[in-house]
Amino acid sequence: MTEIADGITLIDTLLGGVPGRTTGYLVTGDRPAFVDPGPQTSAEHVVTALRGAGLGPDDLAWIVLTHIHLDHCGGAGELAAAFPGATVVVHERGVRHMVDPARLVSASHVVYAEHAPMYGGMSPVPEARVVAAPDGFRVDLGGGRALEMIATPGHARHHMSVLDPATGTVIAGDAVGAHLAGGGLYPTVPPADVDIPAGRASLARIRDWSPTVVSASHFGPVGDPQAAIAVADEQLAVMGEAALRGWLAGGGRDAIEREIERSLPLERAVGSPESAEEWRRLAWYQNNFDGLARWAESASAPPPDAA
Repeated sequence: MTEIADGITLIDTLLGGVPGRTTGYLVTGDRPAFVDPGPQTSAEHVVTALRGAGLGPDDLAWIVLTHIHLDHCGGAGELAAAFPGATVVVHERGVRHMVDPARLVSASHVVYAEHAPMYGGMSPVPEARVVAAPDGFRVDLGGGRALEMIATPGHARHHMSVLDPATGTVIAGDAVGAHLAGGGLYPTVPPADVDIPAGRASLARIRDWSPTVVSASHFGPVGDPQAAIAVADEQLAVMGEAALRGWLAGGGRDAIEREIERSLPLERAVGSPESAEEWRRLAWYQNNFDGLARWAESASAPPPDAA
């Protein structure tokens, strides 16, 4: 566990049992919150870590989700069972999937393919314990402190970042991309509803908060916030342009992959062979091409009312 700001502690949620892949955040207060419980396969580890941080079964008030991808939300059911007083806070689009996760799990396993066992599934959460978070929703920690849930689509339509005004910290989920194994940032744009312009608008929104700390779900604080946001925005811009070139050339996903390899090669961007290897090992790099193909097809389609 590592404190990244006053009262905010990073807890590694150990995707696949490997450190440095996924992280959650314990935010202390009279009514503590835990942001992003991680995959179902690591739920027991997370519960043990929270117990070690001094939280008894009745102490955790909130389980906050940046979005409903299984590496972030899969352990929510187990965490809710271990802390029966906790309320799950999620984007409005995610509520039904918390209550009945079968469709979410099935669709996710199609994307994860042979890696699906590493993520596991998701146990349902009682509907009475799930709260829909609109843009600007406040998570009351007591003592005058609250987290703000801010809509930051791009990685997914249901993506939210978590702002702690007390410290100026932004828990950014995947909005700024990911940095793995000591490497630099790189975009995460998997299927099914990536939106490049929305992602850039979300980065502008985060930038305008002038955060003191920006921390990614993969993995941890990104260094100087404004510099990291600028890098993430430039990467999304380059990636979007490359994806459209490849798609419009008629080559589909394979052409997009070739354009990305020319315009934003993974190894050069992350600056570390170990980091690039981890991206490929997890198949997150490869999944980007599937997400970009879906986005490029939609973005290049004529309007429905076009002649």
